[in-house]
Amino acid sequence: MKELFDIVSKKTSKLTTELYSTSFSMGVRMLNAKFRDPIYGIYGFVRFADEIVDSFHDFDKTYLLQRFREDTYHAIKQKISLNPILNNFQHVVNKYKIDIQIIDQFMHSMEMDLSEKDYDRGKFDEYVMGSAEVVGVMCLKVFCEGDDKYYYELEPYAMKLGAAFQKINFLRDLKADYHHLERAYFPGVDLEKFDDDMKKKIEGEIQDDFNEGYKGIRKLPKTVSMGVYLSYVYFHSIFLKIRKIPAARIMNERIRITDFYKYVLLLGAIIKYKLGMI
Repeated sequence: MKELFDIVSKKTSKLTTELYSTSFSMGVRMLNAKFRDPIYGIYGFVRFADEIVDSFHDFDKTYLLQRFREDTYHAIKQKISLNPILNNFQHVVNKYKIDIQIIDQFMHSMEMDLSEKDYDRGKFDEYVMGSAEVVGVMCLKVFCEGDDKYYYELEPYAMKLGAAFQKINFLRDLKADYHHLERAYFPGVDLEKFDDDMKKKIEGEIQDDFNEGYKGIRKLPKTVSMGVYLSYVYFHSIFLKIRKIPAARIMNERIRITDFYKYVLLLGAIIKYKLGMI
């Protein structure tokens, strides 16, 4: 029964999301029920690709990523895959008509992680576009449910919000990316001499992205705006914490917020949302 396999596929994507990201899972649960499984499907796909390039150090990452890419396209074309994550993702791609070019851009950024170590401005923008901005666009495709006019109106905001999230992850992961994966994403920044002035410049860029992304949240329908707003609140709280911390500390630890504080943020976000304060 393919229907049962599709259920297993959806549950696999949901489980992947819940195990890898409690904060993102909280945001998804705030969406209207009809959007949750598709967003789990997108997260499961991007999480598995990212896991290949970031974690599978004892294996041939290039081969695994290429195989994953080929399997993805095959799943979309054939409308089925024995890989539950890809089977669920192809349902999302085909139902919401996500452009293959968007997926190409994402996979290209994952490939950049296998070869690029230092990024100039052009490569940095290219990487952020593929690794984060297009993920926001995929989610927006789901939210807009085929309304192209609405989609194109909100697309720039979704991209900016995705960029802000990604750049915050770069900042909080400086230690792991530089010392363990030998990556330096921010252009023109010598991480051997990373100081508060460099940090403030990066923070200014992130704040600009946040400002634009927030405008888009306010334009979203109520069926999804609460969930997206919660993700915004979570990442913005990390951002505010990072801004208070010296550059030297950023290079030596990953900045986190506790699970308890995540629930405090959830409660606060719900109250503000209900009172129309966003």
